[in-house]
Amino acid sequence: MSRRQIQPGSIGFMTIASLASLGIGSYASAQPLPGESLKFQQLPLGGLLTNAASVYPGHDELSTASLNTAQQFTGTFAADDFSDNVTSPVVDVQWWGSYINSSAAPGKVQDFLISFESDVPAGPAGGFSHPGSVLSSQVVAAGALAPASGTFTEAPVPSVPGPDGQLYQYNAELAAPFPEQAGVTYWLKIVALTGPNNPTEWGWHNRDYTQLDPYAAAPGDSLLGTNDIGQPVYHYLDDAVTGSVTYTPGIPPPQNLIETGFTPLLYSSNPSIDGFGATGVIPPSEDLAFSLYYSNVPEPTTAGLVVVSGVGILARRRRRIN
Repeated sequence: MSRRQIQPGSIGFMTIASLASLGIGSYASAQPLPGESLKFQQLPLGGLLTNAASVYPGHDELSTASLNTAQQFTGTFAADDFSDNVTSPVVDVQWWGSYINSSAAPGKVQDFLISFESDVPAGPAGGFSHPGSVLSSQVVAAGALAPASGTFTEAPVPSVPGPDGQLYQYNAELAAPFPEQAGVTYWLKIVALTGPNNPTEWGWHNRDYTQLDPYAAAPGDSLLGTNDIGQPVYHYLDDAVTGSVTYTPGIPPPQNLIETGFTPLLYSSNPSIDGFGATGVIPPSEDLAFSLYYSNVPEPTTAGLVVVSGVGILARRRRRIN
């Protein structure tokens, strides 16, 4: 299992532009809204729109909390670490998941908790890294997307049939963009919030390990080896983790979110699900499937300065001509 930490740094917006000019990341899904650009991406295993070569459907990690009589949401979370090259707020989060052990028509999730958290590095005596303090958390509700709307959409996507049923893609426009810094390791936690009348169990889908993420901050994805049929196995930073979560609405972060019992996540040893185990290959550290977007639209003040500068240049040219 990978045990690497990224040192803070800032490469800037040109990295994304350079990758695009080289054609890297051409398999990226469409931008959620105009004016938003991709800054990090781990595609879903089994998604035919992203990796038609894979015969493995992948599986979900339970990440659902239900409302109890104390008006708190309690349950199980999944979280994954990330770092990218763009110092700019995350405005849109995209992820993939399914309804675990559900019927063909599950009760849909109406709210998701999205939390960005600091990184607690692996200790010198071993162990594993895990989420630390809550830096930003918010609940997004089902609804049409608009800039900073605090809403999410759910749409079925073509995928290899798997143990968790239909695969869905989610997009959420954050009401409070997360001010991410380039080269810093963070954790993303996404938890479905359900009520007593909707006992749905939702799970976060795992990453397509055969696809390299060109947007990940240095040193980038590690090539761990190959799976049972010779496909490359890429992994970023430490294992995704699971644990217990309690979320209390109406209380500001970080007091509103308590998490305990961190446990690393691994890909399934069932070769028909994640592609490991048939020849004794030990399932590696698991990543989860999500993408992050930033706004490439200039701030109003910046745009105004550009206009004023342009007017000044034209005025000087006219004076020289006269």
